Amino acid sequence: MSKTGNLGHLAAIDALHTAYVAALDKGDMAAWAATFAADQASHFCISSENDRRGFPLALMYDDCRGRIDDRVSFVTKVWVGTYEPYRTRHFIQRLSMDAAGTNQYRVTSGFTIMMTPEGGATTVLTSGEYRDLIEIQGDGDKFRAVFRERRAVYDADVLPRYIVFPF
Repeated sequence: MSKTGNLGHLAAIDALHTAYVAALDKGDMAAWAATFAADQASHFCISSENDRRGFPLALMYDDCRGRIDDRVSFVTKVWVGTYEPYRTRHFIQRLSMDAAGTNQYRVTSGFTIMMTPEGGATTVLTSGEYRDLIEIQGDGDKFRAVFRERRAVYDADVLPRYIVFPF
């Protein structure tokens, strides 16, 4: 296998990124959770300052699959009607991809997220870098990519509003 993997794996990884942003931009939290491995996965949103200094304090700290499922329940059941609705548009560009073991890849992507509150103007919510551990599951012509770990390192020290949806 080459350093960057085979073309089928590359297409699966791009499809995973597409499914991830489509789920979030539609507010479909179940589809968002489905982009992570079912047995063990993690998702973190952390400021670049905390990441650079090695501080574990994060805006979202879902260090196991159960917490990812909990986040879905909070957004879709507990917090419904308690926050000002907003829509997002995610833009991602893959920057690097390196093999990280059997059917696993370390992938880095840049991101920008636009946000529009209901009745409001569109603004930049944040930008940053995704650092992922992605696994290819399945074999032959039937396989798919899932996140084992997604770390969203955002550039802003302070976000312009409270955050409900992961990014």
